[in-house]
Amino acid sequence: MTLVAGVDSSTQSTKVLLVDAETGEIVDSGRASHPDGTECPPEAWWEALQEAGKGLLERAEAVAVAGQQHGMVALDDHDEVVRPALLWNDTRSAPQAERLTAESGAEAWAADTGLVLAASFTATKLAWLAEHEPENAARTASVMLPHDWLSMKLRGATAAEAATDRSDASGTGYWSPHTDAYLPERLVQAFGRELALPRVAAPNEVVGRTPWGAAVAPGTGDNAGAALGLGLGPGDVAVSLGTSGTVFGVSDVPANDPSGLVAGFADATGRFLPLVCTLNAARVLDTFRTLLGVDHAEFDALALAAAPGAGGLTLLPYLDGERTPARPNATGVLAGITTGATRADLARAAVEGMLSAQADGLAAMAAQGLEAKRVLLIGGAAASEAVRRIAPAVFGVDVEVPPSAEYVALGAAKQAAWALSGRPNPPQWENGDTERLHGSAATVSEQYSTLRDETSSWASHR
Repeated sequence: MTLVAGVDSSTQSTKVLLVDAETGEIVDSGRASHPDGTECPPEAWWEALQEAGKGLLERAEAVAVAGQQHGMVALDDHDEVVRPALLWNDTRSAPQAERLTAESGAEAWAADTGLVLAASFTATKLAWLAEHEPENAARTASVMLPHDWLSMKLRGATAAEAATDRSDASGTGYWSPHTDAYLPERLVQAFGRELALPRVAAPNEVVGRTPWGAAVAPGTGDNAGAALGLGLGPGDVAVSLGTSGTVFGVSDVPANDPSGLVAGFADATGRFLPLVCTLNAARVLDTFRTLLGVDHAEFDALALAAAPGAGGLTLLPYLDGERTPARPNATGVLAGITTGATRADLARAAVEGMLSAQADGLAAMAAQGLEAKRVLLIGGAAASEAVRRIAPAVFGVDVEVPPSAEYVALGAAKQAAWALSGRPNPPQWENGDTERLHGSAATVSEQYSTLRDETSSWASHR
């Protein structure tokens, strides 16, 4: 049996899967937590990888790392970390995103990079570093993303030898999915000067070896890893409900959305991965469970006890700011409260509001030409019975729920197996039985869109 390892270095933890390269069967696994916060010392990821991969990594003949996208890892000319990495969910660079967008225009950014800049993207974090920490900026010689840095550490390589992949490069704001090339002029616009950047490797390339001789694949961004793990093809759209909510699908053509709703990322196979991301997903449910003082099962029972529309109660779930739409300073809005409101209505409003934000993502994808023929619901919150049963009504389409699995780590393992095999296409692994749920349009969509549009008007008149 040939074993490969797939790593998911996410916001909250590192997961490692040891997988049979031919069948995709999971042989063993490990996990370790990361510190909380919107910035993190990269060494904490390395320590978590060593802990989660203990007894696993050295058994693998190939390894790949899928990591949280956009994080800024700044290194000096000795390859030492300059400051804690700013993570994707750090919104302090929102003013820089606005300034850079205004300088060139949203249309130009979308045409060049597939993106309209938001605080999540690496280019804006570099602009923040140059403006607010000039001494650290002056020390910075190279910049890379979390998965790039971890792959470099696994190889014992230097920054000059570092590699990345198309998917993660496409989330920086200084790489073009149209030309498969870096855009040094965009990097200079953001940071003021050029920096050393990782080489962008082919999707199935072996970029180096670990000290124990395992092949190291290029790695990928977390959402591209999930798409690979799920085996998504053109016409498939996944709705992933983790810390963030993401709606993404595989396309044969790059997206170009000047509105900024759809990010025109690349995928892990040489195609494209248009994506809509919200900052608020599973943690919306966590917040309301805490407010109601119930556990997961009790929360689900409450939400399912209320009628669709939650008795007129509607939640706009921008609890800690939002990325899509770009409202980094927003807070949540709960509307429609009357003396007849119940705890069940509150629970259902939380679920419907969180899902409605993802339904906006499905609509934005359709406007870019990616009409969902199949919607797959994944992520931690997909384990909620209330989420599974309410999602089809909010989305207005049938929904498939594949077996619960670490699809990001599984996608990384699939990339490792692909690189090891030397074959032209990634392996096809079975994901198991899928639950199919039927849906139809519900009034919650109108309630939500009305509240969303009203709050947009409020914000514009502040």
